[in-house]
Amino acid sequence: MDNFKAGLSLPETIGQSIANIAPTLTPALNISVVAGLAGVGSWLSYLIATVGCVFVGLSISSLAKRHPEAGSYFVYIGRSFGPVAGAMAGWTMILAYLATAMAVVFGFPLFLNNLLGVFSITLSLPEQIGFSLVFICLVTYAAYSDIQLSSRLALILESISIGIIVIITAMVVGKHGTIIDPVQLNISKLPLGGVMSAMAFAVFSFVGFESSATLAKESGNPQRNIPLAVVGSAAVAGLFFTVITYFMVLGMNDHADVIGNSSSPFADMTNAAKMPWAAGVVYFSAIISAFACCLACINAGSRMMYSMGRYQFLHGSMGLVHKTHKTPHMAVFLCAAIT
Repeated sequence: MDNFKAGLSLPETIGQSIANIAPTLTPALNISVVAGLAGVGSWLSYLIATVGCVFVGLSISSLAKRHPEAGSYFVYIGRSFGPVAGAMAGWTMILAYLATAMAVVFGFPLFLNNLLGVFSITLSLPEQIGFSLVFICLVTYAAYSDIQLSSRLALILESISIGIIVIITAMVVGKHGTIIDPVQLNISKLPLGGVMSAMAFAVFSFVGFESSATLAKESGNPQRNIPLAVVGSAAVAGLFFTVITYFMVLGMNDHADVIGNSSSPFADMTNAAKMPWAAGVVYFSAIISAFACCLACINAGSRMMYSMGRYQFLHGSMGLVHKTHKTPHMAVFLCAAIT
């Protein structure tokens, strides 16, 4: 019998998916590959990717309504194609969530160093390791304590980081003087081959949009909230990616190749707009987005482990729920240890 606390609201459920996507990290880092391939057509790559992810989300929503379980793909595929296929899907999703968490943990000291570099401070390797350990300990505590707390925290942090990106982008566009870019809006002149090639990489920005499905047992109305969260997060994130990408290319005077060759594309855009102070703010937003993303990954991965433990595909301890905190604490600790 499940002991989860079923009370997550729709915004809290959406917060899981939005935090796992970590929209802020796309303009801060991930956009470079897309811009390098699609050039001034980068916004179109994200728009097409958005449509594709929304359709995938609709399929996931149908399964989520039918099987409101914590195991998401493990349960969906297992009940459709058998236990072996379900187990393979479950292990794959656990690996994906934890690999994402690891990448974020490794990226955290990079963002922190860049932020402190604005103040001429450089961290040594032992200091970076120490801050990374504090980072993962804080994430683990939030995931262990309460799902409502961690979902709200993830949503608040991600909202702040997205707000920062939107405000700074608006300031850059304001300096430019117009939002109309004939070069980007002339579809017939866009490099459509590059747009299609970049679309595959644009999809990677959406990784994790389905993760709210793992909170089905903890959502107040899973058959309503999970479908809305999955489809809504893909649509909202896709709109954000498309618009921000368009304005970033506009802000760089259509020199998309500069974005494509940059390791810090958003910071470079603010520097080009003579707003060097904004770089530190961008790195701060990346740090809080990384925290929210790591928290969402551990939440999702631990629910997958919980479900597989309940069905005896993992050790039974993974299927335990803490009596006080109502979280799969053993699975949370294992996810954190692996991360």
